[in-house]
Amino acid sequence: MSTIDSLLSRRSIKLVQGPGPNEQELDLILRAAMVAPDHGRLQPWRFCLIRGENVQALGELAIAANERAGNPLTEQKAASVRAWLAKVPMLIAVASHIDHGEEKIPELERVLATGAAVSNMLHAAHQLGFGAFWSTGLGTYGEEVPEALGFDSLDYQFLGFVSVGTPIHNLGPAQRPEPQKFVTEWQAA
Repeated sequence: MSTIDSLLSRRSIKLVQGPGPNEQELDLILRAAMVAPDHGRLQPWRFCLIRGENVQALGELAIAANERAGNPLTEQKAASVRAWLAKVPMLIAVASHIDHGEEKIPELERVLATGAAVSNMLHAAHQLGFGAFWSTGLGTYGEEVPEALGFDSLDYQFLGFVSVGTPIHNLGPAQRPEPQKFVTEWQAA
């Protein structure tokens, strides 16, 4: 598959199962993150791997954290989260490091660089034959789950989780809009 074909055929695939990437494939996925555009070479992306039974433990932590924060999941939603995570072989938690004292490069650019790194990871996973999905559920916007993963809110902006595994269903090609709907051309007066 050519690089362009791979880019154009990638789609988010939430429902995955084992096997997940082996160590060599995971290394390639993470190396793809390292080549993301990064103003000032700050390398703000940070990742935490969650595998095997730890995936379900993280789900239970997130469900309990929502309860403690006064935002409990419905029984149906909690069951849905548990069913999804029961098959996911790997999650990659994603955070952007806040570089205190670095005033030249705005924090937004560091978050964008981290997003570009995740995009590269999603494309690498696809190229390797895996399904991947970037989720901002599981307590992303609270403090308890990110802190449990080592991402305190003082030093990190937590950005969610990437699930990676073997697709359960063949979803076929995604329906994509025509790019012209999103493009204008500016001309000097």
